[in-house]
Amino acid sequence: MKYVLVTGGVVSGLGKGVTASSIGVVLKACGLRVTSIKIDPYLNTDAGTMSPFEHGEVFVLDDGGEVDLDLGNYERFLDVRLTKDNNITTGKIYQSVLEQERRGDYLGKTVQVVPHITEAIKNWIESVSHIPVDGKEGPADVCVIELGGTVGDIESMPFIEALRQLLFSVGQNNFCLIHVSLIPVLGVVGEQKTKPTQHSVRELRALGLTPHFLACRSAEPLLENTRQKLSQFCHVPVSNILNIHDVPNIWHIPLLLRSQNAHDAILTHLELQSVANTPNLQEWTDRAETFDNLTNSVRIAMVGKYVGMADSYLSVVKALLHACIACSLKPAIDWIAASDLEDDNALSTPEAQATAWRTLKNAACILVPGGFGDRGVKGMLLAAKYARENRVPYLGICLGMQISVIEFARNVLGMERANSSEFDKDTPNPVVIFMPEGSKTHMGSTMRLGSRRTLFQTPDCLTAKLYRNSEHVDERHRHRYEVNPEMVNTLEKSGLKFVGKDETGKRMEILELKDHPFYVGAQFHPEFKSRPGRPSPLFLGFILAAIGQLGPYLQNPLNGSL
Repeated sequence: MKYVLVTGGVVSGLGKGVTASSIGVVLKACGLRVTSIKIDPYLNTDAGTMSPFEHGEVFVLDDGGEVDLDLGNYERFLDVRLTKDNNITTGKIYQSVLEQERRGDYLGKTVQVVPHITEAIKNWIESVSHIPVDGKEGPADVCVIELGGTVGDIESMPFIEALRQLLFSVGQNNFCLIHVSLIPVLGVVGEQKTKPTQHSVRELRALGLTPHFLACRSAEPLLENTRQKLSQFCHVPVSNILNIHDVPNIWHIPLLLRSQNAHDAILTHLELQSVANTPNLQEWTDRAETFDNLTNSVRIAMVGKYVGMADSYLSVVKALLHACIACSLKPAIDWIAASDLEDDNALSTPEAQATAWRTLKNAACILVPGGFGDRGVKGMLLAAKYARENRVPYLGICLGMQISVIEFARNVLGMERANSSEFDKDTPNPVVIFMPEGSKTHMGSTMRLGSRRTLFQTPDCLTAKLYRNSEHVDERHRHRYEVNPEMVNTLEKSGLKFVGKDETGKRMEILELKDHPFYVGAQFHPEFKSRPGRPSPLFLGFILAAIGQLGPYLQNPLNGSL
């Protein structure tokens, strides 16, 4: 197994995840099989209980793993299916070691960070790196490891020590270290500054790891004298100093690495030239250029709880991007804080409410994504009502589906206090209820998680046609509340059809509104399996409906080309 470790220095948020993914893309384009591991040094066992405001979205895997959003980047870039073990956290490592200690596996020894924690990290990496994630048999050729955080963070020290030991055990030619760092430009001087990177590399070397490559993030391309200076003071050959400067879209990053012959240098270091081919990135080139040349756009209203941080809905944004490009459009997402739509804000913040409603009414379609808690629910209900009454294409995901059920029950069936038991435990009309198998005492990993099968109830429904007339679909879930099965008949009699159900027939998965251009709710999260060049069918249908092209698309016998 060959390992490529990506670390970061100077500041967080430099794009280590995109850099690691892009390196994987280039190596995969050379004919190699690639897998990925993300190391998060926080003490949480997984990302499941973290606030989206603090850590961005929680990405869900097929096996139900609630993981860091960077694993979403890996899956989208490399087109692989990762497991929850591909996300290593301090919490998982300590939990594993403590369980072994309680069993007596250490034979009475004093359990310490070195060697026991570091050995557990090494073993985890070596074990997970051999799990195939591309649908083929046998291990991958290269494992790309991203170490989260910034070099020097106290919580990442055990991981750096473990990675130093891994380097020593596998040998220099099986381990490549790429350090991502920032090259800032001070506005007054206008000079590219290398000192922050010098200090970051010095810190890394003091911990026993010397970078073989520098991936330098900058606004503009690096000047030659900057490269020379970095090479001299960081002990990295000039040819191994890669510049990842700002580009129009992230699909240019693999092309940027190829243009600097990063693949040749990495393959040479890892002694893989004999088994690698010339990288074929034509698909990525076409995709990047197509997006750059798009001129028309479609306005999408995103009505959510966490709109203050775009990463909170990263996979939704990517799924919209994939669908829009398939329609030769650029997505113009209008972020609307659900609470701004609420009537209560007419007095306290009238300008914000007026702006929110003006934005909603100017949109070609409305999307209500997932979320937890009652904040903003009233605003989401108003958005769903507006979309239903004005025949505006609507897509509700997870909570967004439940919102559409509550709104329909209140305003069509006349159940004024219809609600979810999540928001009102005493509601007389609980159209959304807590799932019987859920835990009310523990939050982490207690939801209905991972890939589950949905069976279409009729081949004539819109969503079945979007999924190419399939009888079923496997999508990823993350929820602990569901549509009350006792209310289904009442809702369906008035036109809200549940066209997708789970294998028991008791859990509602997909709803459609009769006589509406596109009013669809999904209990699952279709965004998690959307890929560049292979958009999620629900998102594609949503965008097609917004531009009035859904009918022609469905009539096309190929059902896949506009």
